[in-house]
Amino acid sequence: MLRNKEIQFFLLALVAIMLLATIATFFLLSGLAATMVFLTSVLLIGCSLFFTKWRYREIEKLSGYLRKISSGDYSLDVRDNYEGELSILKSDIYKVTLMLSEHHSLLQQDKVKLTNAISDISHQLKTPLTSMMVMADLLGDTKLEEAKREEFTNNIRVQLERIEWLVSSLLKLSKIDAGTVPFKRDPILLSDLLEQAIQPVLVPMDIKQQTLNVTGEKEVSFIGDFNWTTEAIINILKNCVEHTQEGGEISISFTENALFTELIISDNGKGIPKEDLPYIFKRFYRGKNAGEDSVGIGLAMAHSIIKSQHGDIEVKSEIGKGTTFIIKFYKQVI
Repeated sequence: MLRNKEIQFFLLALVAIMLLATIATFFLLSGLAATMVFLTSVLLIGCSLFFTKWRYREIEKLSGYLRKISSGDYSLDVRDNYEGELSILKSDIYKVTLMLSEHHSLLQQDKVKLTNAISDISHQLKTPLTSMMVMADLLGDTKLEEAKREEFTNNIRVQLERIEWLVSSLLKLSKIDAGTVPFKRDPILLSDLLEQAIQPVLVPMDIKQQTLNVTGEKEVSFIGDFNWTTEAIINILKNCVEHTQEGGEISISFTENALFTELIISDNGKGIPKEDLPYIFKRFYRGKNAGEDSVGIGLAMAHSIIKSQHGDIEVKSEIGKGTTFIIKFYKQVI
């Protein structure tokens, strides 16, 4: 402590004041009074040094705590619940420690998510890549018939389109999860949005001879992002078309009240097993009734898009009777 310059200056000032006071008392009063002033000054200087040493020791302890925290030890609790600046400083350090601990936990969770996502993506890409490699080897046979060559080439094209769709969808989903997608807040008429979302599913519905019923007032609207919400609805409609038998029916209705705008999409398809319902919006989840080409991305993306716009989505389903998706866009988020 005595090596610190500020302590040396402080001690020098106290000694100078003590000597001046003692000398002045000796000449102005008496030798006995000067001795009393000298002894009193020595006691005061001793008390000041003792108190200063105690404060420096506390600061040194806090410094040690900070070094442990910086090395990743977030289990320390330096609070002493007393009055004073040092106690306030200890409480503030404890708050920062809790904040760093939470950030550390979030980083660990992000690492686990990233690892799982890479593992899932690798798994999803492995099948089409293996298939393309096999067909590429077969195409290398000069004696291969022209019809087979055309079939393998077409299969490779289909697998490449599947990989492109998969990578594009995962990229969008990752951006949404990372919060880097700037969702617009525009007034949107649901009738206009549905007109756009229905177009991509008209052909598969026509092939399966399914019927579509849309009911709702033209003025029903909500605040959101037109393009992203359209993509969410397309994914839900694709799911309905995929899981509804030939000649089935898909219904869409929308209403609006003072609290929210509600959109209900339902089908009379084969339904979702009860045990699959809690995981239906989970990424890469494939339920018991999932199609062979199903990856488990569409509903996960729809869920992320709607949730990112302060909306809510729930699903109700009964085996053999169909599935209903209920989407709500709230007018005000509290």
